[in-house]
Amino acid sequence: MNDPKLLRADPDAARKGIQSRGGRYLPALEEFYGLEQKHRALLKEVEELRARRNESSARIGKAMAAKEEGVAASLKAEVGRLKVEMGAKEKELEALSAKVRDLSLSIPHLPHASCPAGKSAADNVERRKGGPAPSTAKALDHQTMGEKLGILDMEAAAKLSGSRFVLLKGAGARLERSVVNFMLDLHTTKHGYLEVAPPYLVRPEVLVGTGQLPKFREDMYATADSSSEGGARELFLISTSEIPLTNLVRESILEEAKLPLRFTAGTPCFRQEAGSYGKDVRGMIRVHQFNKVELVWVTRPEDSLDALERLTSHAEAVLSALELPYRVLELCTADIGFASRKTYDLEVWMPSEGRYREISSCSDCGDFQARRMNARFRRAKGAAELVHTLNGSGVAAGRLVAAILENFQKPDGSLAVPAALVPYFGADSIRPA
Repeated sequence: MNDPKLLRADPDAARKGIQSRGGRYLPALEEFYGLEQKHRALLKEVEELRARRNESSARIGKAMAAKEEGVAASLKAEVGRLKVEMGAKEKELEALSAKVRDLSLSIPHLPHASCPAGKSAADNVERRKGGPAPSTAKALDHQTMGEKLGILDMEAAAKLSGSRFVLLKGAGARLERSVVNFMLDLHTTKHGYLEVAPPYLVRPEVLVGTGQLPKFREDMYATADSSSEGGARELFLISTSEIPLTNLVRESILEEAKLPLRFTAGTPCFRQEAGSYGKDVRGMIRVHQFNKVELVWVTRPEDSLDALERLTSHAEAVLSALELPYRVLELCTADIGFASRKTYDLEVWMPSEGRYREISSCSDCGDFQARRMNARFRRAKGAAELVHTLNGSGVAAGRLVAAILENFQKPDGSLAVPAALVPYFGADSIRPA
């Protein structure tokens, strides 16, 4: 959630920032300003009524002491009327405050000044490339290659769960497990992350904290826990482990000396992909359930931009170690995520398509999530301040397996296993079953 004081202090700058994300968010911002104006006017009325009530209450005592019974009775009647009027105004104020907060939750993060301006993904800026040169040789797409090797069975997945699900078996299942273990070991032993095994079901307020609710409810899988005391409660399957990892600091005041915090987790992720009908229906690129290793940072405000560079380099290290061609894009203002103020995307080369495909997104969320979670820290002197939070895929395991299936094909129809994975996988190649 943006700082309301910041939005009020410079409306023109706020409008410019929201406009740079695309015009669809401007109506919500203008409605926010309209409700804010009504809220301030109503708050002033309530405060004036409270002051009049307090003044009249104080005069009652004086009138009683002076034995001015008529004056005291009149003042009591006035206090009674003020209480009734004030009660109605306070209820109206409470409802209006809730509307202002709900509207605030629907407004995306203002982009950082260093974020490139743009109108669409076409305006994203390529910052660098890494890994070996992309191969231009003809290659099977990852689904065809996986099926030829006998390690990927999309038909069985569809029988079990419908479209957009994946079933890996034998060497395929072992390859994905090897990829996840390799990434977790890399991030915990070399990059300083604390590994966490979080719950996969979370409460609605946890999703509000990181920005998935209310904006992206249609992309979430919801369920009900009927065994809870007091009746059923709604729980959601996580769409990314960013959600539980970031919320580890919700409603907390951290010691400055303990920052930065770095968390990682390898978990399944569940997404309805509500707005992606017809996109990437083949293979492992856009599915409802996938495994991902996530990276989360919690920092001081002055450290977050540097932390973004480091977090991104940690995701890059995965692709470099596995000798995959990739590039790093800095997203423009129109393409960054809802909670982000600055984002880098990592894209891996897919030879069958002759193009790069997203495999990681690394974002600096500033204090946007912290304000929603009430996550703060305290310096040696001064009041508690909001932390900054960052997150990134380190990286998506399914897409990584897909990239390996396309980039490591051998002329004899087998698949080479990247050297860094051999200790985890136990062999240097996969041959057709």
